[in-house]
Amino acid sequence: MPPAIVPDLALPAVARPPVPSPLPDTLSPADRYQELFVAVQSSAVFADSKTFVDCVPLMEPQAIMAAYRAQHLRAGFDLKAFVAEHFDCVEPPAHEYQSQPGRAMAAHIEALWPVLTRHPSGHASRSSLLQLPRPYLVPGGRFRELYYWDSYFTMLGLDSPAEAALLGDMVDNFAYLIDTYGHVPNGTRSYYLSRSQPPVFALMVELAQARLGQRVLDYLPRLQQEHAWWMADAHDAPAGGARRRVVRLLDGRLLNRHWDDRDTPREESWLEDVTTARASSREPAEVYRDLRAACESGWDFSTRWLSEQTPPASPSEGSPRPASGACLSTICTTDIVPVDLNAFLYKLEIRIAELAALAGARTTARDYQEQARLRKAAMNELMWNDAQGAFFDHDWRRGEQRRSLTAATVVPLFVGLASAAQAKAIAGTVSQRLLAHGGLATTEHTSAQQWDQPNGWAPLQWMAVRGLDDHGEHALADTIAQRWLATVQAVYEREGRLVEKYALDQDAQHNPHGGGGGEYPLQDGFGWTNGVTAALLARQRIPPA
Repeated sequence: MPPAIVPDLALPAVARPPVPSPLPDTLSPADRYQELFVAVQSSAVFADSKTFVDCVPLMEPQAIMAAYRAQHLRAGFDLKAFVAEHFDCVEPPAHEYQSQPGRAMAAHIEALWPVLTRHPSGHASRSSLLQLPRPYLVPGGRFRELYYWDSYFTMLGLDSPAEAALLGDMVDNFAYLIDTYGHVPNGTRSYYLSRSQPPVFALMVELAQARLGQRVLDYLPRLQQEHAWWMADAHDAPAGGARRRVVRLLDGRLLNRHWDDRDTPREESWLEDVTTARASSREPAEVYRDLRAACESGWDFSTRWLSEQTPPASPSEGSPRPASGACLSTICTTDIVPVDLNAFLYKLEIRIAELAALAGARTTARDYQEQARLRKAAMNELMWNDAQGAFFDHDWRRGEQRRSLTAATVVPLFVGLASAAQAKAIAGTVSQRLLAHGGLATTEHTSAQQWDQPNGWAPLQWMAVRGLDDHGEHALADTIAQRWLATVQAVYEREGRLVEKYALDQDAQHNPHGGGGGEYPLQDGFGWTNGVTAALLARQRIPPA
């Protein structure tokens, strides 16, 4: 069992952000609108399934449901007109913001922060949006709420004195979410409450300490609460089995997987999930759970989460492609113990141990230090592949290492888990197998899913560059950073925008452009691309030691 959240010695009083009053209703749109919700989503009233779940009701939801039940069976009933009459449904613009001609990319990013900033006073009542006490940044485009792991990479760009207050506000908003809901949800919508995203609050606290000199002991109880949430029900996980997000190895050591407490279609992608489940021979609830769990990973979606049915290949042949290609009906996320999730939780445990020691809570510090040690040992045993020089995900059901190499292999470098020898080996593997024309490739597979080739993503570039820098692999870090910045700059010069993801393949070398694939069109804005690009530009000005 995880240690108690109350440390063994008294800690300073926690400075809590002001609580919005009253707290929002956390019923999700599917729960609130029931058969109306199903009718709207199944009829594809909106091109994007996310549009309806973000709509603001123009009257009390109970009154809307009474009107729908009284009218929908009448001849000539117009569902689209009914929705338009009872909801304020705002679809995002095609482009969030256009740069002024001739404006430097760094200046464009600075000008975007006010565009992407939202204020609590702007929250509409009775909508799916969760209240927050302080201003915050959204990614942009269709993503008009706060997202968990996106925000850390976005916050990397808040490096000027004028942006310091917003950085502090962001950290306090996440502390508030942990205080209010017991965890950080995927995003600040009621339909996201059943899952989280990669746990990076410890990294946010570190960033606030480094840039603002912020008192970090105030955040220790929140870090412990987040850890307890991820480890909930660990005592019920049988040896060799799993319970919710916890996997217990045969020897009793604990690792983690992604999960979602619901096994229904995602409300923001309802029709897509129903279609996927119909294409599968598995129980729909299993498919829905695995789709949702992949969303908790942040890698939604990727061949990384699909069944691997082909025989193992030798290292020289690269990783085999899942037999199903990019068919999400074979998704098996909850079977997988991911490298990056466990690396982030290792970082969380180390950070709690450090802060507890700083507070004089020695027993608590030792407890978390031991959990981190056991997690690291288990990861090295089950996920490290010495022959291939990389970390691989682990399939706990099959009791074997996954065969697909992904950019998640750099996360142990980024959080300080990898040894010097592992870092050197990973640098060689990344150079040979994941280094692309535009930066770090996401996986070795090309598919219709957005977390595969040819797409590259800002957070992966940052973790690779920082992780390699921290282990003295500066030449490769420089190459990844320079290739990524050249890609982002080229698209910006042609289109006047930064986008969510970029194509990194050979074609993009001659014609740089944004990435594709996935469930929705390419989004611009874009929070984490802005933050990582700004941070990499700053790194160029101050080379690593």
